[in-house]
Amino acid sequence: MWIFGKKGESGFGASSTAEDVTQGIDGTGLTALVTGASSGIGLETTRVLALRGVHVVMAVRNTETGKKVKENIITEIPNAKVDVMELDLSSLASVRTFAADYCSSGLPLNILINNAGVMAPPFTLSKDKIELQFATNHLGHFLLTNLLLETMKNTSREHKKEGRIVNVSSMGHHMANKGIYFDKINDESSYSPLYAYGQSKLANILHANELTRHFKEERVELTANSLHPGAIATSLLRHHSFLEGVMNWVGKYFLKTIPQGAATTCYVALHPQVKGVSGEYFSDSNIAKPSSLAKDSDLAKRLWDFSLSMVAL
Repeated sequence: MWIFGKKGESGFGASSTAEDVTQGIDGTGLTALVTGASSGIGLETTRVLALRGVHVVMAVRNTETGKKVKENIITEIPNAKVDVMELDLSSLASVRTFAADYCSSGLPLNILINNAGVMAPPFTLSKDKIELQFATNHLGHFLLTNLLLETMKNTSREHKKEGRIVNVSSMGHHMANKGIYFDKINDESSYSPLYAYGQSKLANILHANELTRHFKEERVELTANSLHPGAIATSLLRHHSFLEGVMNWVGKYFLKTIPQGAATTCYVALHPQVKGVSGEYFSDSNIAKPSSLAKDSDLAKRLWDFSLSMVAL
């Protein structure tokens, strides 16, 4: 449990939990989509949003696991509205199928939480022959967001309520201190697991910032923000057993719990303090400062165009 730090301007801090930052908020009538919702902070985000009355759609690779999570949530919260849909973000075909199914379902979409991710695996290519971290953490979410934007715009107009896109990034984006290696995304010889992770997390921030620019130009009532959830011992570290052991050992003092780790996501997704705020980076449920590269508008535009070409939109 994280026991250090003080509360920021929002009234919350590193030790705040997802339930703390949403206390008293009624999310009835809202529909949220959470990727990677069957474990870790995605699961806790799903549970707390459902607790606050939000209809949550869990987008997960393993629907059997997702259904068990749904059952557990409904056991705890009998009135919870939770659905499970299959989504593999490392496959562009899966993303397209998911988006088509969602759009044809007639469901509204007020909140999109791009949470799923992989961290520092050995060099691996996705089903589309793209480095796995860039494919899963950024490209899959980039395509998903684009394919769901019209649904979000329509929901915002019909409900007369702001729609929110939340990209779960990481302070690990600082590791990508040379920016995005556009010409070496799939280069195994120069692959660094941690740099590639940082690169994908930098892309999450740049994606939210470029979305913000588009929304302002189009004058639509949608926002996009990114965040660092905090240092949390989750299954993301499964590829690094030594680090996982160290993190578990020190975690009782220096790492956030999963409820604390999900706090910033729930704050940015649901709290009225964030109304109208877009293109910001949050940490500990407060606006924070990302790296200088994360604020580079030219890099954000270049990444947008590069991503469009990779997903063939």
